Amino acid sequence: MNAATDVAPVISAANQSLKNDFPLKPFAIKHKLAGHPLLTLQRIAQLASELPRDLIEYNSGKVAISQDPDAIPSVDLDPVEVVNRIETAGAWMVLKRIENSPEYRQLLEDTLLSVARARGFNSLLDAGFEQLEGFLFVSSPNSTTPFHLDSEDNFFVQIHGEKFFTIYDNKDRAIVSDDEIERSMTKHRNLKFDDSFAPRAVEFHMFDGDGCYVPYQWPHWVRTAGSFSISMAITWKTREVRRVNDLHFFNSMLRGIGLPQKPPGQQPVLDMLKLAFYRTVTTAIKPLRTSLAMRKVLRRIALGKKANYYLKGA
Repeated sequence: MNAATDVAPVISAANQSLKNDFPLKPFAIKHKLAGHPLLTLQRIAQLASELPRDLIEYNSGKVAISQDPDAIPSVDLDPVEVVNRIETAGAWMVLKRIENSPEYRQLLEDTLLSVARARGFNSLLDAGFEQLEGFLFVSSPNSTTPFHLDSEDNFFVQIHGEKFFTIYDNKDRAIVSDDEIERSMTKHRNLKFDDSFAPRAVEFHMFDGDGCYVPYQWPHWVRTAGSFSISMAITWKTREVRRVNDLHFFNSMLRGIGLPQKPPGQQPVLDMLKLAFYRTVTTAIKPLRTSLAMRKVLRRIALGKKANYYLKGA
């Protein structure tokens, strides 16, 4: 281990969890990001004024754990107002892809680099931390994030307020089926929740400076307590995660034109062919994604007419 590992990491975990459980199991973490100047409400409001509108999603925080995505109540405020009035707005908001801002990208990279070094690696790439992305969450008191899963690995850090993060093991697909995983990743993230899932739950009770590691595709739901909340998801995608994600998206597109598909991994040779074709096409259209209007069109083509559900009038 080099001299850089002597520096106290921004994120740390007890009981050797970074070595024993990562990346297969969730575990509690501690961090030093609470109070960071980029993570205050004032600075987040500025970021909300700068991000493209399709990288900001918000709605009422008064929703069910098993929320019907077609019946999510909205909040009649603009993004900056939501942040500035979060204590009373009754809202839930996420600012996506904050790594597009150089300052936030540096924060994400520095944080994950401290984890890489704590695990004995000299760089993010050596540690497998590729395609870094950041998501900032701002929630009013007593708000709920419905049951869902994410398409990346995630260090979730609590910056301000009290939050309960409840996560479920789904390795045997008893909680969320392969079909529902694909739909959650490609249509709308919300999943159906049943109280019978409770025995499989691991709950993290978090305050400023706390957090947890969320493995790829582990379903979870989140609620705040009596104060507004600021949280951040520091995410990355390994090569294997990107491969599986791409197959889910292409399978969804093929299913949309009436061609049934098996989940990734069940037909390795066919998966390889589908992946090559999908990546060739997406590479060709990547330059078009610089335009907000074109991104909306491409999402509708790939994911269906409700793909822009979080944009008013889309």
